[in-house]
Amino acid sequence: MPEDGRTLVLHVDGGARGNPGPAAIGVVVSELDGTVLDEVAEPIGVTTNNVAEYRSLLRGLELAAALGAAEVRIVGDSELIARQLDGSYRVRHPAMKPLHAEAIAALGAFARWSIRTVPRAQNARADELVNRALDGVLGRR
Repeated sequence: MPEDGRTLVLHVDGGARGNPGPAAIGVVVSELDGTVLDEVAEPIGVTTNNVAEYRSLLRGLELAAALGAAEVRIVGDSELIARQLDGSYRVRHPAMKPLHAEAIAALGAFARWSIRTVPRAQNARADELVNRALDGVLGRR
């Protein structure tokens, strides 16, 4: 686990049109000063909003680890995911349990991590990336 590496900010979002429906993830990885290092807009098939939210988090953690982050500050608009990760909410849905376990394991690779929720407007770029990926899959512009 890197102790003296950099701190990165992960703006993550996932969404499905229909629930379940065609789904996608959006991730923005940046330095503390806001310098964007990477962005992801990927369709992930047919799934639910909550699964898409977890998949965006996992993709963001993968990118942060590859960039040598010691600490990640996760920003998203899913209170459910944030509260499940911080232990405030139990994970009850069987499909969510493996994703939660995978996220907890991935977070263990970092010396420190935090997660906070913001209104969708404050996570606009990640949301835009989700919609771009969905529009591409659905043939919309």
